[in-house]
Amino acid sequence: QACTYPCQCPSQPLQCPAGTSHVLDACGCCKVCARQLGELCSLQKPCDHHKGLYCDFSKIHRGSGICLAHEGATCDLLGKIYHNGESFQPTCKLQCICMDGAIGCIPLCSEDLRLPSPECPNPRRVKFRNKCCEEWICEEGSEENRFETAMAVFREDPADKPELNNLQENCLVQTTEWSACSKSCGMGISARVTNNNPQCRLEKETRLCMVRPCDFPMEKTKKGKKCVRTPKPRQNLHFEFSGCTSTRSYRPKFCGSCTDGRCCTPYVTSTVEVEFRCPEGDFFHRKMMFIKMCSCHYDCPRDNDIFLATYHRRMIGDHV
Repeated sequence: QACTYPCQCPSQPLQCPAGTSHVLDACGCCKVCARQLGELCSLQKPCDHHKGLYCDFSKIHRGSGICLAHEGATCDLLGKIYHNGESFQPTCKLQCICMDGAIGCIPLCSEDLRLPSPECPNPRRVKFRNKCCEEWICEEGSEENRFETAMAVFREDPADKPELNNLQENCLVQTTEWSACSKSCGMGISARVTNNNPQCRLEKETRLCMVRPCDFPMEKTKKGKKCVRTPKPRQNLHFEFSGCTSTRSYRPKFCGSCTDGRCCTPYVTSTVEVEFRCPEGDFFHRKMMFIKMCSCHYDCPRDNDIFLATYHRRMIGDHV
């Protein structure tokens, strides 16, 4: 059908199944739920190009087609073969897709951290019968426990400065250190807990982090030096995250390696807001770690990505 301008899109937010991309229609006007492998498609109902799908109009007439995947390797999971571009659910907690021999999954259950608060001093995750995902419940605590939780967050005596006697000004800010980056190379996630917000409520905060690129060359070891510095890139680079690219270019510092078997990780960092632009034209901002100084130590982090684990600790009975 012909495009009409100016664009008129639904006021309600778009609700798509888990793992389904939001893509622009053929008019470049409105975001729609992308069609998946084997589903009917058209110009107004495009296929999910993020998963390598395209609309084949050769088999169905009257302006409709069917979503097919470009040729690519199949995936084998526990003896079952999945085609390139095929979505599947190995468990009720995961939605996965096969992309040219690699399997990517997103969780269907929320794993958000719920921290104690005066209203809920003893949160606990509980598995309910006939439900796949665990849910948070608040266990009843004594009034004494509720008082202790509240006192840990707020100043004890705000009477000295009555003009500051409100929720934000009376807040005693508490913030943990940032956790180690979730990946030893490439883009990962770092987290901390803080109550530095208008509600003075303890919340989990995350930032993107990159200790070193996975394909970055290391400098040669200098005599007498134990820590090998990874040099700055010769040219400015753009960060990539979830298929989107940073609008600005950067020359970040990275951590190298240690010649005596220790781990080289960030020691002094700063956090900067980075703007990303996606192929569909969307913009979003994410906090990101920038390294100022690295150090060598024996407390080596374990890589959270089971497919890209870098640090291995051999145990008795382990097999290669």
